[in-house]
Amino acid sequence: MRKLRFRLVSLCLLAVGWFCPRVAAQQPAGKSELFPSDKLNQNLPKWLRLSGEFRARAEGYTNGGFKANSDDAYLLSRFRINLKVQPSEWLKFVVQGQDARVFWKNQHPAAPPFQDVMDLRLGYVELGDAEKRSVSLRIGRQELAFGDERLVGNTNWLNTAHSFDALRLTYHGGGYRLDAFASSVVNQRDGKFDESNPGNNFYGLYGGMDKLVPKAVVEPYFFWRRAAGQHMENGAPGTLNFGTVGLRWVGALPRALDYGTEMALQAGSLGADRIGAWAGHWLLGYTLAPLPYRPRLVAEYNYASGDRNPHDGRRGTFDQLYPTAHDKYGLADQVGWKNIEHLRGGVEVKPRARWLAMAKYNSWWLASSHDALYNTRSLVVAQVPDGSGGRFVGQGVDLQTVYSLSKQVQISGGYSYLIPGTFLKKATPGKPYTFPYLSLNYIF
Repeated sequence: MRKLRFRLVSLCLLAVGWFCPRVAAQQPAGKSELFPSDKLNQNLPKWLRLSGEFRARAEGYTNGGFKANSDDAYLLSRFRINLKVQPSEWLKFVVQGQDARVFWKNQHPAAPPFQDVMDLRLGYVELGDAEKRSVSLRIGRQELAFGDERLVGNTNWLNTAHSFDALRLTYHGGGYRLDAFASSVVNQRDGKFDESNPGNNFYGLYGGMDKLVPKAVVEPYFFWRRAAGQHMENGAPGTLNFGTVGLRWVGALPRALDYGTEMALQAGSLGADRIGAWAGHWLLGYTLAPLPYRPRLVAEYNYASGDRNPHDGRRGTFDQLYPTAHDKYGLADQVGWKNIEHLRGGVEVKPRARWLAMAKYNSWWLASSHDALYNTRSLVVAQVPDGSGGRFVGQGVDLQTVYSLSKQVQISGGYSYLIPGTFLKKATPGKPYTFPYLSLNYIF
C-alpha cells in the first residue's frame, strides 16, 4: 500500500509537468481576478473583512533515514479562515484559524508539523499600520518573519506553520526600518489549544536600510534567546542564554548580476557551557535576459559551524533559531543551517510569465565530523561521534516547477534525489533518499 501511494504521488508529478504548459497556452486573460471573498465583503461593512486559503499537498519519500524499505506517501491539507476588523485607519484586529490535517501517513497518532486540528494561529491587535504609517504596535499571536527567513520565519511550507505570542514595535521612514519584539514561540499540540511555554523567550531588533547602498538593502539585526530546562554537555540542567548578531545584504549589480549575503555570530552560555558559533550565506546570480525563457544562473555557498568536542564545555554548533528553512539547503529538507558546508548551483527559467522552473545541484559536507547532521527542524539525522565517518555527507539534484493559474490558484511540484556520501554510508545503511511532492494552493 505504501509503495502504491508513493507511485500515485510520482504519477501526479508527471501529470503536473505535462499539464502546466498546456494550461499556460490555453488560459484566457481575464478582465479581473476577484476573489470569492471579495463578493462577500461587498455586502459587509467596510470595517469587516473575511478571506481564506486552502492548500493540499501530496508528498512522500523513499528510504527514510537512508534505510531500505522505509517509505511513506501521504496527503496534507490546510485550511485557513481570516477575519479582519478595522474600525479606524489606526486600529485593527486580526484573527486566523488554521486546520491542518494529514491522511494516510505512517504515523499514529498524527502530530505537528503534519497535523494540528483547528486552532488559533493568529490573533492580534495593531495600533497604527506597519506598511502605511511610520509607527505601529502589534500585540498578540502573530507571525515573525525577517529577511529571507533563514533565522526567523513563519515556516509556511510546514502544514502547521508556526506563530509567536509577541509584542512588536515597528518604525519606518526615510529609507530606514526598525522592528523590535519580545516573543515566545507557540507550542503546537494536536487536539489541545496551542500555547507558548513559560521560560522560552525570544527577543530581537531587526533593521533595514534601502538607501545606504545603491540598488541594495542592508539589514543588521540582533536576536536573544533564553530557554530554561536545557542540559549542559555533562548532562546537568541549565538555562540557555545566547545572542545572535548578524547582517544581511542583498542587491543588484550591473550586467544583470545579483547577489546576496548573510553572516551571523552567536555567543552566550548554557549553564556553565560557553557558546561560540557562526554561519554564513553567499549567493551570486546572473540573468541571461536576451535568451528565451530568461534563464538565471545561480551559485551559492552556505556554512554553519559545528561542535568539535562534545565534552569540553564549549558549544560550537550554530543554532538556526526559528527559520523558514525549506529548500534553502536542498529541497528534501534533510540538511539545515547547522554544522554544514553546502555548495549549490543551478538554473531558473520562466517559460511563461506565470510559470517558473528550476533545476539545482547540491553537495554537502559536515563542518565538524564529530558533530551530527541536522535537518531543517534542527533534529539529528545521523551522527558518528568519533568522527570516523568523515565529512562528506553526499550530493543531490532538485527539480521544481511552479505555475500560477491566477491570483487565486497556484500549482507546484518537485522531486529531490539525494545520494549518500562517506559520512551517511558510515552512519546509516546509506540508501539514496527521494522526495517528490505536488501542491495546490487556493486563495478565496
